[in-house]
Amino acid sequence: MNDNNLPDLTASVGKKKGLIISVIAIVLAVFLVMSAMYTVDEGHVGIIKRFGEATEQVNPGLHTKIPFVDSVEMLEIRTRKNVEKLRAATHEQMPLTAEVSINWTVIRTEAFDLFKSYGGLTQFENRILDPKLRSATKDALARYKAEELIQNRSQVIARIEELLLDEMKAYPVKLDSAQIEDLVLPQKYIQSIETKQTEKNLAAAEKHRLERQKLEAQREVNTAMAQRDAAKAKADGKAYSIKIEAQAEAEAIKLKGLAEAEAMQKKAEAIKNNATLVEYMRAQQWNGQMPTTVMGSDQGILWNMKEK
Repeated sequence: MNDNNLPDLTASVGKKKGLIISVIAIVLAVFLVMSAMYTVDEGHVGIIKRFGEATEQVNPGLHTKIPFVDSVEMLEIRTRKNVEKLRAATHEQMPLTAEVSINWTVIRTEAFDLFKSYGGLTQFENRILDPKLRSATKDALARYKAEELIQNRSQVIARIEELLLDEMKAYPVKLDSAQIEDLVLPQKYIQSIETKQTEKNLAAAEKHRLERQKLEAQREVNTAMAQRDAAKAKADGKAYSIKIEAQAEAEAIKLKGLAEAEAMQKKAEAIKNNATLVEYMRAQQWNGQMPTTVMGSDQGILWNMKEK
């Protein structure tokens, strides 16, 4: 064969090698650019670590870092809830099991200090928050009797919050609220409480019945007194009416007697002063018959009617 017709393999291999190197360079460049960029989600802050050392804190958004040198740890600053289940005792040393929770939030401006001191949220919870929550809960529960824990749960919660706030005031977190999720007392005590409550309910029912009877009796007494007062008022009114009528009648009789007496007095005076009037009245009452018997002397048949 003629050597002049063979392809130039050296040139072909060189071109392919250059192309591969270019592709690798582009891939590396893209990788470097992508690894240099990162985002921090809302509700978090980013902690930049350079060769393992925390150097700065960044807020949510798009950021850049030095590839292979810097790394980013995300730290949540939204409200978190920790739940602890523990064994404790009441004021009278009665054992119980309690489940408590606390809502808390990392203070944004102090998140970097928390990370540097404790290495993250999980470590902070395990080493600081959870032990202090258990301690405050046990201390608060030991201040109350079992019955008070049931009746005054809100006071117990307030006491837990007060103790925990005092313990956590030196740390870069904000405590929101505590809750007693569950409180388990011995079964025998629960039964005794139920029995006692039943007895109290029966006593309350009996007291209510007696008070109701008392009210009904008082109502009857009030009704009787009202009827008595009404009858008395009616009798008093009738007596007063009779008295007034009697007084009026007596006054009328008195006035009538006085009038008649006055009339008779005037009449007597008139008769006394005028004899002719007497004769005139006798004449008016005469029936026109002549008397059949005349007694005494100087008795005329007719009356002695003088001219005047």
